[in-house]
Amino acid sequence: MDAVDDHLRMRWLMEEDGWRGRQQEEEEDEEELVEVLLRGKAPWGFTLRGGTEHREPLLITKVEEGSVAAAVRLQAGDEMVRVNAVPLSGSRQEAICLVKSSHKTLTLVVRRFGLLLIPLV
Repeated sequence: MDAVDDHLRMRWLMEEDGWRGRQQEEEEDEEELVEVLLRGKAPWGFTLRGGTEHREPLLITKVEEGSVAAAVRLQAGDEMVRVNAVPLSGSRQEAICLVKSSHKTLTLVVRRFGLLLIPLV
């Protein structure tokens, strides 16, 4: 098994109809949920900002190059929805506690918009 496969697992989930694993055409404004499994240990390599405390969505604002988060292709602008199968209420403190309680694996579901998938060159 490839080392990357050993450390990562990625599933794409379409929010509209519960779609899993099939190829579909993406539109620029299409919204999707992405589930990623990070294996290893903290620090995971991403920065989280916002939350109900600040009246903002919980957004990943930075992904460290070479980190586990970068390896599973988390992106700045991804909105955190679930941590380890726990739906988030929107509180940053709640999300941080759940992430910090993860020792060897961390499963995240993030909301991603198609527009954010287009690299700016």
